[in-house]
Amino acid sequence: MNLNDRQRKLLFGGLVVVLALVGVYLTIAAPGDDSGGASDRPSAAASTPSTGPTGPASPPAGIQSAVNPNDFDVYRLLPFSRQEFATAADLAQRFVAAYGTYRFDEDPQVYIGRLSGLVTEALRGELARGAAAPGIQDERRREQVVAQGAATLDRVRDIEDNSIIFLVTGKQQLTRAGKNGGDSKQWAVTIARDGGSLKVYAFQPADTGQAGDTG
Repeated sequence: MNLNDRQRKLLFGGLVVVLALVGVYLTIAAPGDDSGGASDRPSAAASTPSTGPTGPASPPAGIQSAVNPNDFDVYRLLPFSRQEFATAADLAQRFVAAYGTYRFDEDPQVYIGRLSGLVTEALRGELARGAAAPGIQDERRREQVVAQGAATLDRVRDIEDNSIIFLVTGKQQLTRAGKNGGDSKQWAVTIARDGGSLKVYAFQPADTGQAGDTG
């Protein structure tokens, strides 16, 4: 069909009006059609996993005056207070003693229950899987193993903003297959801030070495 100039101008004008109306409709209607609004989606903070223990609430106080050897408070230079340091040391010692205490006729869940309040949730899961391993349980039952653990604090290996690593020697009094004996092993135990408390974050044989800061 051949259109004259007037008809072509009218057709072009009509198309412009239609396209303009479609654009206005899409601009107004699009936001209302989004049924999955921002409030229905997890925020970045909520969906991002925790990266580890938080740092100290405030930096160490520091010392501005001249140092007096007879009245020197080293805790003013550390990211842990005297109370936190003592709590961490006690925790490391109690953990190693509890870790080395078990018996062949004990449910693994009872053993893990004694450690639960001392360790982070992640470490608790690792310990639970190890304690329930069939090979370990079978060997202990076969030889009727009974172990009583104790521990001594040896020294501090490292201090970071979020953690302290203690070297702790674990000692065991063992009964195995009716025979009494003993065992001793030194561990590197990392105590770290876990929320509002201190927990055992990791441990391994002292001669293996261990990273310090867990933050």
